[in-house]
Amino acid sequence: MKKIILAPDSFKGTMTAAEICAIQEAVIRRRLPTCEVRAVPLADGGEGMTEAFLQICGGQRVCVTVTGPLGAPVEGFYGRLPDGTAVIEMAAAAGLPLAGGVRTPLDSTTWGVGELIRHAADHGAERILLGLGGSATNDGGVGMAAALGWRFYDGAGAPVEPLARNLGKIASFRLEGGLPPAELSAACDVDNPLCGPRGATAVFGPQKGVTPAIFPGLEAGMCNLARVMERQTGRSIGDTPGAGAAGGLGAGVLCFLNGTLERGIDLLLDAAGFDQLLEGADLVLTGEGCMDGQSVYGKTPAGVAARCQRRGVPCVALCGALGEGAQEMYRHGITAMFSTLRGFAGLEQVRQTCRADMEALTDGVMRLLLMGAAKD
Repeated sequence: MKKIILAPDSFKGTMTAAEICAIQEAVIRRRLPTCEVRAVPLADGGEGMTEAFLQICGGQRVCVTVTGPLGAPVEGFYGRLPDGTAVIEMAAAAGLPLAGGVRTPLDSTTWGVGELIRHAADHGAERILLGLGGSATNDGGVGMAAALGWRFYDGAGAPVEPLARNLGKIASFRLEGGLPPAELSAACDVDNPLCGPRGATAVFGPQKGVTPAIFPGLEAGMCNLARVMERQTGRSIGDTPGAGAAGGLGAGVLCFLNGTLERGIDLLLDAAGFDQLLEGADLVLTGEGCMDGQSVYGKTPAGVAARCQRRGVPCVALCGALGEGAQEMYRHGITAMFSTLRGFAGLEQVRQTCRADMEALTDGVMRLLLMGAAKD
């Protein structure tokens, strides 16, 4: 083999994509000292997106104090790329980890996301890439919108505080002040609509603390917001695939920022010039923490495999675990898939052995490939 490309996502809670690339590259260089190895650590729009863009494109990390999901100040961040593009993870201002163990879906806010967008635009960003993933919120993006100058009113014209608990009261909204001039694209790895059985509240709400007792009110409020959006914009925003991402922030991007929703992995692969990298490649290694039936919907391995399939390049997935439905990935360009798990193990044990396990798995795969090459 003359050229191998490493294109994994992070294994959430254990290894970053860059760490995985370093482990795999070391093994490959031991087995194939003259092989060209190109490392492209990836992310699909959630955790790690900013770092992935910075590693691929260069640039700098910008730290900003913003409003966190519970209303208290938090240290947020975004990436400023050499061409002036800003890369923002909504989770850097409104992510579940920032809420600690507190789950307050009625009152958690995306206000800080708007503050990050404003800061980036005020400091020269003409284009913003916003990653939608890992949210602690279910506010339809009204918090973000309010931080950028949108105001919300009830049927009597009284102001409505931009919180999820108040979505059912909103009868109109208007912009008071100017929006940032930056063009905005949101990286989205799900196709869920805003409302209904596949909507933001029904699918993603439980992990944010939505209980059966508060679900009906939250769902009714989100549906009301969708109706008001459609009435004021003339667009059926709530039904747009991805509108339900990040607690409805996808809909907020479409409605309040006139932004677009795109697959996060495609944005990053384009930035990396991945199609050009595939020229002359003999093999691509990709992977994620747990590959299952949901991985086909915009996750990193699916995006990588699709491009490999178009170019006729074998694509092997080295994953932390293989869950139910993982075999679906064979229909989407994956050539073979393997898991690092040796057996039943808790997360703490996995954290202790994950690097050694990845090294052993990569070495085993390389031994298999080299055996096949020796017989040719």
